[in-house]
Amino acid sequence: MNQGLSELDLQNLRHLIGGYTTTHCKMQAYAAEAQDPNVKQFFEKSAQSAMQTKQQLMSFLQ
Repeated sequence: MNQGLSELDLQNLRHLIGGYTTTHCKMQAYAAEAQDPNVKQFFEKSAQSAMQTKQQLMSFLQ
């Protein structure tokens, strides 16, 4: 499927995927440190969202 993607598209995808990977890791770390249950839940949901977005972007590489 990636025959339709240019080299620039692939570079942009790589950059975005890396960013969402970093966001996922940071949100998990923040959730682990959070004391307030609402804050913890917010960061957990944010981490999950970042992972889902990363997976969606990775599907363009298949």
